[in-house]
Amino acid sequence: MFVEANPFCYTARQKAERRRLMLPETRQPDCPYSVPKFNLNQNDIDDFLNELRGFHEQFADCFHRSESRDHFFRYMAGQFSELDRKSIEPIAYSAEGGHVRAMQRFVSDAPWDDEKIMAKYRNIVYEDLGHPDGAIVFDESGFVKKGNDSVGVARQYCGAAGKVENCQVGVFAAYTSPYGYALVDKRLFIPEKWFEPGYEARRKKCKLPDDIGFKTKPQLAVDMLEEIAGQETLPFRYILADSVYGNSPEFINAADSLIDVTYMVQVPETTLCWLKQPVTIKKSYTYKGKKRTKKVLADESGKPVSFKNIAANLNNFFWYRRKVSEGTKGPIEYEFTKRRVVLAKDNLPDKTVWLLVRRTIEKHPQYSFFISNAPSSARLKTLVWLSGLRWSIEQCFEEAKTELGMDHYEVRKFPGWHHHMLTCMLAHFFLWHIKIRLGKKSTSYYGVAA
Repeated sequence: MFVEANPFCYTARQKAERRRLMLPETRQPDCPYSVPKFNLNQNDIDDFLNELRGFHEQFADCFHRSESRDHFFRYMAGQFSELDRKSIEPIAYSAEGGHVRAMQRFVSDAPWDDEKIMAKYRNIVYEDLGHPDGAIVFDESGFVKKGNDSVGVARQYCGAAGKVENCQVGVFAAYTSPYGYALVDKRLFIPEKWFEPGYEARRKKCKLPDDIGFKTKPQLAVDMLEEIAGQETLPFRYILADSVYGNSPEFINAADSLIDVTYMVQVPETTLCWLKQPVTIKKSYTYKGKKRTKKVLADESGKPVSFKNIAANLNNFFWYRRKVSEGTKGPIEYEFTKRRVVLAKDNLPDKTVWLLVRRTIEKHPQYSFFISNAPSSARLKTLVWLSGLRWSIEQCFEEAKTELGMDHYEVRKFPGWHHHMLTCMLAHFFLWHIKIRLGKKSTSYYGVAA
């Protein structure tokens, strides 16, 4: 298919291996399960392109034309090539029978049955990775862009660059289980200013659908969570996310609404709570000549305190040192503590949750804070394990960008962004399928810790 074709990007994989070893991997003796790392190598694969064709055949009825099916295969095959830049032009030039303009039209303008592709894909993910104690993990990833013509581009925080940059930001959902991890949904975050009248021409040029309005990142995550839960294809017991989502009442309420599902989300240090349930009373007052009542604290001096304040004043007796991963320079350790707390909302008690605090082991430690609706009987080791499980979606981004050109795209239209990301998701999972097909499933599941 490809000139000078090596159907697998081994060179990039070798270069990425040292970086991959530095990513967290929860390794506790009594944790519910360990998520395996990707460990496929060149010698494991006998007929890569033929297997890729078999994978593609499952999506044949998602395209109306045979030309589109051919482009779909060429584009994904190009993502596995050794090309330095895996965007449309170099992929088309390298493929036998490839045409740049035809492939550009296919990615950005041709009809794809996106919903059908996603439904089929999640069923395949279930076959290989599905587990009743799986986790849905939410996170965003930034893609630095030059110019202002790409859909949703704006000066905003870009995690990949670690600063505010001109970029696009995608919100993603990953599925994690004892057998591996895979991206299973995506949304492009469109900044609010893109919906102003001055952006109308740009929206049309980028083919942004008229029925799409502004949504925050947590709202996009809620849409994905509700879709995944509603389809009932991927079983999951846990929901994980960072503080962008943990600080969102909409996201927490959506997670709380799911039966028998536990969330563990990071939250800001300024979050307020009480260590004991405060007493409230009803207070009468008159408003516009009418008597009314409202709930107030019985003791006005019992104001809520911040998570930061709680952590700073805890005696060392309450901190437990735990090894959470192996890095290139040795084991990575933190200290943890947990508390049952009552969250504050409008200066009144709200829900009772677990607060998990993690601190670095140094003279001036840095703190991270997590809340969870885990049962009151949950043990520290379970909460610590959950707090570290989010590494899997970071690994998805690392592997898809390093090996598959996830961030190499040059499309500007809304459909093009989604089609490129969808192809990256499928390509990344295809590698996991080969690993699992070859009998490299993890067998480290021990049952859920109480």
